[in-house]
Amino acid sequence: MRLATSQHPSSEQMDSRHLFAEPFQDLTADALLNHFQTRTTIHYFPVPDAVETARQKIDAILMNEFEFNGERHIFSGSPLWLTNLSSDQEWLILLHKFYYAVGLGMAYHETNDARYAKAWVDLTSSWIRTVPLDFLPSDVAGRRIQNWIFAHYYFVNTTRASCVTPDFYRSFLSSLHHQVSYLRDHVTPARNHRTLELCAIFLAAVVFPEFTEAREWLAWSREELVKNIQSDLQPDGVHCEQSTDYHHLVLKNYLWITKLARLNQIEMPEPFDQLVKKALEFSLYTHRPDGLIPALSDGDSRCFLDLLQQGYDLYGGEDLLYVVSRGTKGQPPAARSKGFADGGYYILRSGWGDQDDAYQDERYLIFDCGPLGAGNHGHLDVLSFEAYAYGTPLIIDPGRYTYDESGPVNWRVRFRGTAVHNTILVDGRNQTRYEWKRNRFKISGPEPDRSMVAFISKPGLDYLHGIARSYEYPVIHERKVLFINGEYWVILDLLRADESHRYDLHFHLAPPAQGEVSLSVSHDTLSVYSPKLVLAQPLVPTVRPSIEEGFVSTSYGKKERAPIVRLTQDASSTCFLTVVYPYKRETPKISIAAQQIPDLVRPVGGKHRATVSITITHTNSDQYCDELVFLEHQIQVNDSLVPSCTDHICVARTGRDGRPLFKHHA
Repeated sequence: MRLATSQHPSSEQMDSRHLFAEPFQDLTADALLNHFQTRTTIHYFPVPDAVETARQKIDAILMNEFEFNGERHIFSGSPLWLTNLSSDQEWLILLHKFYYAVGLGMAYHETNDARYAKAWVDLTSSWIRTVPLDFLPSDVAGRRIQNWIFAHYYFVNTTRASCVTPDFYRSFLSSLHHQVSYLRDHVTPARNHRTLELCAIFLAAVVFPEFTEAREWLAWSREELVKNIQSDLQPDGVHCEQSTDYHHLVLKNYLWITKLARLNQIEMPEPFDQLVKKALEFSLYTHRPDGLIPALSDGDSRCFLDLLQQGYDLYGGEDLLYVVSRGTKGQPPAARSKGFADGGYYILRSGWGDQDDAYQDERYLIFDCGPLGAGNHGHLDVLSFEAYAYGTPLIIDPGRYTYDESGPVNWRVRFRGTAVHNTILVDGRNQTRYEWKRNRFKISGPEPDRSMVAFISKPGLDYLHGIARSYEYPVIHERKVLFINGEYWVILDLLRADESHRYDLHFHLAPPAQGEVSLSVSHDTLSVYSPKLVLAQPLVPTVRPSIEEGFVSTSYGKKERAPIVRLTQDASSTCFLTVVYPYKRETPKISIAAQQIPDLVRPVGGKHRATVSITITHTNSDQYCDELVFLEHQIQVNDSLVPSCTDHICVARTGRDGRPLFKHHA
């Protein structure tokens, strides 16, 4: 795939007469290289990408083999910089971002093998000779500038490689200067791309104050970073694009910029630091007990505990240290469960490993009642959730998989749609219109109206209640989540409409459940058995259960088969009540008796009750019964009266002998 070229010259062709300020502009190439190798007043550090700097990938580059997102291509000589060998634009973008330059530097620093240095010089020189400054978007330039400077740390500042000649070094500095100057005039208007571009300009200004424009770059980028973080992060610290992964990618930039500023006595104002600390708090709660984040909206499921460590090093906070160490150091966070109202994320936990359970065995659920998000990284998943317990994810958000829309299956569209999230699909339609326009699928309609009616966290009982109304179909969806005694969840889905619709309730299970899921029906209960998980519903003749094949992607370009539990009903107004019961060793038997459930969707006015009895029997003969009483009122939602919880949910547990064990209200 050949890409269009621009009329801009390559950086090698640009005038370098005004590259440096006095007294550096008249230095010879030899003197210039010696200056940068011996100066001691500038302090900085590399920030490598662990995936892209893996030694296996770096060693392959020595043989002209480049692998990005699991796709490998071999060049016969210098890379074909202006040609994409992949159908996925992301492959070419990663080639131009130069993450591997940092990996080459790390390998050279560790081994002193000159092949790594020569590869860096050859690749950099080839790029300088060949590529126009505006060949790819500004965010690519921003990443490349960062990675060139991080590689510079290894090849020039730490130990000089013999192949770094004065002439090469001057061309390197000249190209870097021109790239920063170009980027300064072409910064992306907003969001994560703007953030990393501003960070690149700030970095270049700090590391190369000898550049003519460095002082202006520093003042401008510092000012813009302060402005940018206030639009980038919502008041609760959640990134505006509503992706847990992109939140951390942005946080990573803000943290190393904060550290860089401190090392060089550059003050960042208090509002900047306060928002960074709020972003760290969201990260703290978002990390599951296994140390990974859920892949909500675009992004991967991976570990960012290193960022919490950086946050602790910069700001302190015993709660950060506690999560970094997974409960071995510091102090547990003050709150067990936490809501982030601006971002619309709510995290329910059984604990922090500070009571009876080990840290990794705690139960965890994250609930999404947030907006679609700025930019183009949100998924069509209002009221979806992910659940984890006893060391493993159980009900999982499938992730993003790819941005590529080519091929016989548009996987980008599939992974983004409502059907691949743990929520209700109505009439097979996405919550938001998502259709083909020109050359790709785009969001083309308003996102659903949504509101969070209640978030209550008390000892023994957590309660969530969210409402969504799509503009794609005339149905109101309410989802209530109860977390009982830190033990299990009850999910109540209420659907209200004037005419009949098809409702599909999906639970996407993690890949280890593939081939291990079974259905069972008793006289009163439908049960789905999966490793470490039981899903149970009152037996309703109109509900059609099925186990289907799906996919989960925890990292870009990779997908695994994973089962989907689908529960289907055709109705106007109806409900699904689902017990989500995780277990560690013994599979429990669950029986559900539901009374007055129809009252939840066919209110007669005023207060009304619905009662559900859940009996749980373990193989060790331990048995108890939880009685749930829903007390409801009508409230105003978008000019309509709908029943919603305003008073309380009551959960009362009795033992096998009828003896009361506890009673909780929310």
